[in-house]
Amino acid sequence: MQKIKSLMARQGLKSPQESMADLSPVENLRIPSKEELRELREQPIDPQAEQEIIDSIEEVYFSNDSFDMVQHELEKLPPELNLQELEEYRDKLKRQQAAVSKKVADLILEKQPAYVKELERVTALQTNLQLAAVICTNARRQLSVAKEGFTGASLGLLANQRRRQLLTGLLKSLRTIKTLQRTDVRLSEMLEEEDYPGAIQLCLECQKAASTFKHYSCISELNSKLQDTLEQIEEQLDVALSKTCKHFDVSHYTKVQLAYTLLGKTQTAMDQLHMHFTQAIHNTVFQVVLGYVELCAGNADTKFQKMQYKDLCTHITLDSYIPCLTDLCKALWEVMLSYHRTMQWHEEHDKQDATPTPDDAAASESDKSVVDRSYVKKKLEHGLTRIWQDVQLKVKAYILGTDMSNFKYDDFIVVLDVISRLMQSVNYFKNYHRARLEELRMFLENETWELCPVKSNFNIAQLHEFKFMGQCRSPSVSPSRQAVSTTSPAQEELSLFQQYLQEGNPFEMHTEHKEEETEDVLASNGYESDELEKSVYQDYDSDSDVPEELKQDYVDEQTGDVPLKSVSRETIRSKKKSDYNLNKTNAPILTNTTLNVIRLVGKYMQMMNILKPIAFDVIHCVSQLFDYYLYAVYTFFGRNDMYESSGLGLISSRLRTTLNRIQESLIDMEAVGENAGVHGPAEDRKEKVPSPHLSQLVVLTNSGTLYGLAQRVVATESLVFLAEQFESLQSHLDTMMPAAKKPFLQQFYSQTVSTASELRKPIYWIVAAKAIDYEQMLLLMAGVKWDIREIMSQHNVYVDVLLKEFEQFNKRLGDVSRHVRIPLPVSNVLWEHCIRLANRTLVEGYANVKKCSNEGRALMQLDFQQFLMKLEKLTDLRPIPDKEFVETYIKAYYLTENDMEQFIKNHREYSMKQLANLVNVCLGSHINKKARQKLLAAIDDIDRPKR
Repeated sequence: MQKIKSLMARQGLKSPQESMADLSPVENLRIPSKEELRELREQPIDPQAEQEIIDSIEEVYFSNDSFDMVQHELEKLPPELNLQELEEYRDKLKRQQAAVSKKVADLILEKQPAYVKELERVTALQTNLQLAAVICTNARRQLSVAKEGFTGASLGLLANQRRRQLLTGLLKSLRTIKTLQRTDVRLSEMLEEEDYPGAIQLCLECQKAASTFKHYSCISELNSKLQDTLEQIEEQLDVALSKTCKHFDVSHYTKVQLAYTLLGKTQTAMDQLHMHFTQAIHNTVFQVVLGYVELCAGNADTKFQKMQYKDLCTHITLDSYIPCLTDLCKALWEVMLSYHRTMQWHEEHDKQDATPTPDDAAASESDKSVVDRSYVKKKLEHGLTRIWQDVQLKVKAYILGTDMSNFKYDDFIVVLDVISRLMQSVNYFKNYHRARLEELRMFLENETWELCPVKSNFNIAQLHEFKFMGQCRSPSVSPSRQAVSTTSPAQEELSLFQQYLQEGNPFEMHTEHKEEETEDVLASNGYESDELEKSVYQDYDSDSDVPEELKQDYVDEQTGDVPLKSVSRETIRSKKKSDYNLNKTNAPILTNTTLNVIRLVGKYMQMMNILKPIAFDVIHCVSQLFDYYLYAVYTFFGRNDMYESSGLGLISSRLRTTLNRIQESLIDMEAVGENAGVHGPAEDRKEKVPSPHLSQLVVLTNSGTLYGLAQRVVATESLVFLAEQFESLQSHLDTMMPAAKKPFLQQFYSQTVSTASELRKPIYWIVAAKAIDYEQMLLLMAGVKWDIREIMSQHNVYVDVLLKEFEQFNKRLGDVSRHVRIPLPVSNVLWEHCIRLANRTLVEGYANVKKCSNEGRALMQLDFQQFLMKLEKLTDLRPIPDKEFVETYIKAYYLTENDMEQFIKNHREYSMKQLANLVNVCLGSHINKKARQKLLAAIDDIDRPKR
């Protein structure tokens, strides 16, 4: 114990008792004396007993620090005190106190090392804090020195320098503001000099500078003033733009366009320009007519100025009519010339601007300029038609304002001459076309469909109406322009604008009337030489009758041309089957009506060449001429309900669509009594023409003439010839047609012109159906016995009768060809139709057989092979049409039940009767009754479209 005390003294620590003395009064209730402690330590106490003593202490002593234990014990004293009990209770408390004190002393001794260690750490911390205080004192002293030596001197210097720079920038800004305030004077000077691009450039730069200094209050007012100035410049620019409508000046227009480009309003400028042109046209015509009206009125009355232009035109006197019209057209010419030169200016600048861009920024600007150029181009092209219509309407109003019925003929011719230069003729042309359609109907109804004799080398270019096409390709050049144009290998006709671009006015000129040139297209007696005429009628098999001139090379009497090949006997003999007309293969087949239609087309094309704005209307009328001719040929020779239902597809869907379209759009069905209960609008009927009627002189029922075959050939082949001429004119018509209307022309050629040759099938079908007696053949076939039991080596009589019919048909074709050449396509169509009908008649005859054996089927094959062998000697047509149609039907007799069922599904070209008969005839040979019922049911179930 003494050692512990001495250790605590050396460490400057208090003894436990001293530490206990520091406790609060509450805790320091009674500190045991040293003797008591010693006694406590020296008394051996059982730990368990000691713990029981501690546990016996009341809970209230452990409650809180404010517990007053003395008061507690005093309150527990009984009313009557007993010394012995008090002493016992006191001893008990002493024992409890001793146990607690001993327990506390043990705990103090147990925690003594940790206490010493923590005390050492506190001492070290105190030392460190004293050192930190010394460091902080030194740092504050050094900071004070730095503040006096650096911050007060150097940074103050920098602050003064910064203030100086701000003041310098302010001075520069003030000078710029002073310059901006003086720009008004310079802008006014530029506008007086008409330097619009420079003024706009300066104004835009000022606006940019003003936006930079907008934080100054004095600039806000200047910015609004600059905006007003820019709007004023735009107004003056619009006035300058309007001046170009009457007198176009390249330098002036260039300035204006550059100014609008700087403003970024190229498209707006183009919209404004077209408004100015429209206004210029109105103001120009009004002033011209007003001047003449006031001059003739002889007074200064201003009532005319308040009139509408249309009413003003009615006050023109007869004496001043032509001079006023001339001046009116001259003034309008100046406006149109200005528009033309405007378009030229933009075309030239578009070529110059189309240059590659070096970087991305320039590329984006280039894209915007491309969009602007595209808009301007479309606007100018669209405006061309609109401005032209305005010009026409103004002149039309002037012309309609005066009754010209009392004009002298010479004066009227002058008026027509002036107006023809303006090409105001759509209504006239439509009336003209209406009259020509009525005339064409009259021609068709009186046409006997005889050949019109023309030369073998006939070409529409030889007709006077088509001379203009040659002149367009090689125009005459005036002496004044010859030197200029001789350097160009491909000379082109100068347009009206090119001729009068620099000076002059077309309305000061007078057209020269050319004398009509004669044309030589007709051949004498229909042939170019008498020898050729004779050779046509020679017997094909007689070489002795062929003139010597045809056996040698000959020279065309009219043209002087030598044929490429001589006409030899072999050539003549080789043509006897394929072409029923010798030596006239080059002579076109056409009629007077065809020639009339071709001449009309030439006249219409002349109008298109001069009147390009109405080119679409003219081409539409040209198509109606062809439509009406095609419809007439079909209704005269091809319409026959009895044969149209034959199922052979004689009329293609395209041709039928074309015929229906023509009937709906061009033919007036009410005029001929059809649809009597329906009355269409008068305007629609005015555009239509009654359906034509075939001339009574044309007989189509005579078997001796093969039912009018000559007339049918002339009509059909003249239509094909007309279609060929239209094909040759397509490229020329395409160049005249506006781009937006070209699909109409392409559709006309693809759906109408190209269908002309398709009319051969229905027209020649009627001849083929009547030329051979197919009914007689069916009767002869019905009398043949087919259930024979031995194979025959001789064919049946009906084959010979049929072949004689074909030989007679061949002879009749030869007779017809003496009058009209039958081209190879026509003869091929005729033979094809006849052979198809014959083969289908054979199948029908075989389908009527009630009983047939295998030998009978072999006899059918023998008959058909004999027919084919003889037929191939009569015609060069290969392969024989519908050959497989007959052979397949005969061979189907041998099919088994399953194969027959598949045959019925695959071969719908046979009728239900023909298939049913095939099944019935096979019954008993290799098909039983149950199979027969199944096959007949399959035939009934199949929907069979006609082929």
